[in-house]
Amino acid sequence: MKFLNTRGVTRFSLLAGAACIGLSGCAKPLDFDLRGLGGGFTTANAAQAPLATRPQPDDRGVISYPNYQVAVARRGDTLADVARRIGLDTNALAKFNGIDPFVTLRKDEIIALPTRVAEPSPATGAAATGPIKPVDITSVAGDAIARAPATPGVQTTALAPANTPKTQTGKEPVRHKVERGETAFTVARLYSVPVKDLAQWNGLGADFAIREGQFLLIPVPTQNPPKIAPSKTETATPLPGEGSSTPTPPSATKPLPAEKVAPAKPATTAAAPTPETTAVEKPAKPVADVGKTTKPASSGKLVRPVNGTIIREYAKGKNEGINIKAAAGTAVKAADAGTVAAITKSADGVPIVVVRHGGNLLTVYANVTDVAVKKGDSVSRGQNIAKLRGGSDSFVHFEVRKGFDSVDPNPYLN
Repeated sequence: MKFLNTRGVTRFSLLAGAACIGLSGCAKPLDFDLRGLGGGFTTANAAQAPLATRPQPDDRGVISYPNYQVAVARRGDTLADVARRIGLDTNALAKFNGIDPFVTLRKDEIIALPTRVAEPSPATGAAATGPIKPVDITSVAGDAIARAPATPGVQTTALAPANTPKTQTGKEPVRHKVERGETAFTVARLYSVPVKDLAQWNGLGADFAIREGQFLLIPVPTQNPPKIAPSKTETATPLPGEGSSTPTPPSATKPLPAEKVAPAKPATTAAAPTPETTAVEKPAKPVADVGKTTKPASSGKLVRPVNGTIIREYAKGKNEGINIKAAAGTAVKAADAGTVAAITKSADGVPIVVVRHGGNLLTVYANVTDVAVKKGDSVSRGQNIAKLRGGSDSFVHFEVRKGFDSVDPNPYLN
């Protein structure tokens, strides 16, 4: 059985964000989606609701929800250790997660379970019994009404039997399966959660590296704070159109002064035409021959980095460029004249080239080898800047960015 190498699967989409080393010169962590290149200020995280902490697993490391279960790895665990601890087949667990069973896992790394195991309970070290279920507001309210006394008097509340098992309540998070080209930053943007919380929930490393086929739990928000009504001493801000009345314009109360118009002068008699003015004028010589056809303008302004087949199209938030497949060793060309803004590498050591062009455009070339340029070089349109890698990865991940936001490259290509 062949397993995917957990550290060897190439992550191409938006890995050009590593170019912030050369462009921003700041000491912040690598910004894999290029938002940090311009040092721009973002209020995205401040706008998020507070996020809940991940539930604690039982002694086996199992967190259980109604629709799925996951296991949390311990420090030094392999997939074989996790499988042995929860009683599942190692090969089935490895195949489901796309990971070699003997690769050392990170502490708190999430492992998705292909089948359900015994539910957590106090016997397995859990604080409650069964899966974490959502709060049934209707049931809670109905029980409260049923327990309310019918007549005024002493209020009593019936206690549940001491041996009644507790149940955990909470919102079930989305379980996202990582696709090729995705990064922790694109997944965080897709679900509008801070990447730091995504990393904490899933035990990601300091480089936020994820792999194709990996399952991620998306952090869930906590309960929103209650709305506080304004006090009587406070004056609510009126909505547009609900404030003070519009004042009456002066023209409605006081008429405008009468306008004095001078009488028009009588028309003068036209002079008799002379022979010179009655002569027929010759037509002017045409400026240009309008019947001559002109060469149509090109529909695009960039050339393709390689001539090949697009095997993955642009998808905002998932694949920030296009993947073009061609033969291994094919020359990768600069899409237009510009300056090499950065040359960096992905987490797997695969080179990434970023070229800056006029019109506030950037082009990104990832999954290449044998880079033939260096940072600061001026490149011409169609100049060879690298080559395609060999094997099954012989494609270039090509991005076009307007400013630092990705755009669909296809309308820009010839």
